[in-house]
Formats: sequence, C-alpha cells, structure tokens
Amino acid sequence: MATATPLDVPERSKPRARGRLQLLLILLVVLGPMILATSMYKLKFWVPEGRSYHGAMIGNGQSRADLGVAGQDERWQLLVSAPQACAEDCQRLVYLARQIQVGLGRDASRASHALASAQPLSTDYQALLGREYPQLQRYPLDAQRYLKQVGEAAPQLWIVDPHGNLVLRYGDKVNGKHVLDDLRHLLKLSNIG
Repeated sequence: MATATPLDVPERSKPRARGRLQLLLILLVVLGPMILATSMYKLKFWVPEGRSYHGAMIGNGQSRADLGVAGQDERWQLLVSAPQACAEDCQRLVYLARQIQVGLGRDASRASHALASAQPLSTDYQALLGREYPQLQRYPLDAQRYLKQVGEAAPQLWIVDPHGNLVLRYGDKVNGKHVLDDLRHLLKLSNIG
C-alpha cells in the first residue's frame, strides 16, 4: 500500500490552485461586465451626460393607447397630437411630419404620418388634408387621458415604433432636421417596421 509523502501533496495542489485561479479569472471576465453594467444602471454612476437624440426620450413603456390615441400601424410613425383645435402650430407639425417622411428617401415606406385630434377639424382644413395629404392617417384623441399623461395642451410630435410604443417627443417649435436625424438613426438601428 502506497502512502502519500509530504512532498507529494504540494505537487498535487499546485495544478488544483492554478485551475481554481483560471476558473476565477474566467468568471471575472464573464460576470464582471454584467455586474459593472448593473451597478452603473442601479447606482447611476459613470452614466454619460451626452446624448445623440434631440427629442425627449420616452423610456417608461408608454404606448400610443396610453395617450388616448386609438390607432395602429405596423410601421414607424410620426404622430402629431392636438388636444385642442388644430391651429397654426398643429398644422405646422402635420406639414413637418409629411416632409420628414418624404425626407427619408428610400426608407419612406418604413414610416407613416398621422394626426390625432381631440376636436373636429375645420371643413377647410379637412379639405386641404384630403387634397394635399392623402396618406395622412387620422385618429380620435381622448383629451382628458392625454392631458393626464402629458400635462400640457400644446400640440406635440411623437415618434412611435411599429409596436405602438412611444419613443421620442418633440414640442411644437421643433427643428425638422433634428427629427429627421433621429428617425433615420432609429430606422438604421431597427429591424422592425
């Protein structure tokens, strides 16, 4: 019967110690970034202050239905919301939404433009929309629900993803080039719609 000598024990533990060290290093390389990213998100440190978009990011999972808009489209959508009468600012946003869609060029078929209004449109403006904006989708807007969610009665321009989720929001004085840049970036990153 062979017995272990004190000199044999350290030789066996060296490969075992090296294997444990390798395992710890592999776990650190795999789990370390995940732990760091989770800590950064939860504790809000090392979060970049800069951003690459121009509108207000909607990151709380709100959908078009949460705004009080009953409508659906399987494409990206430029939605103009008018909780009051569609006056000059609202009409400017409707025009801008169409121009942005046209400005997408070959990706124009991946997006649509729409108007959600709480009050009926004037007959003159309805005739103009029918004549010059034939692809404009029109939806009713629940003004009480909208004001409860948004908190302001000014018209807004929204970018909505194909699943109906709100992505970005812009005020009535928005620069169309900024919205076009944001939408192009979203379309470039997205495989849907």
